[in-house]
Amino acid sequence: MERNYKSELEGMEPEDKYASAKRKVKRLKGFYTHLIVYVAINIVIVFINIRDLDAGESYFKIENFFTAFFWGIGLLAHALSTFMPNWIFGKNWEDKKIKEFMEKEKSEKWE
Repeated sequence: MERNYKSELEGMEPEDKYASAKRKVKRLKGFYTHLIVYVAINIVIVFINIRDLDAGESYFKIENFFTAFFWGIGLLAHALSTFMPNWIFGKNWEDKKIKEFMEKEKSEKWE
């Protein structure tokens, strides 16, 4: 991952390198915030569910795991988009699309 990011920065202007690094840090911060909230909320849900158990009742019922499971799927998708950004769209897809739109606008503007 790190080598791929370094090769992505080669040949870029310093301002572009800074903007790219800033986007990467923002994505990481967003994911880690999501992860912390996920863990904290699910711990609270576990304590509430345990508190509300009747005597002799088992905690291991399917309804006690819905939030963790479905939110976990969303967290997994967030992790994939954060740590594997080239997995879906390919290398430098965003930069290529930006350049494509800029060229298209430039050619339409001067016609």
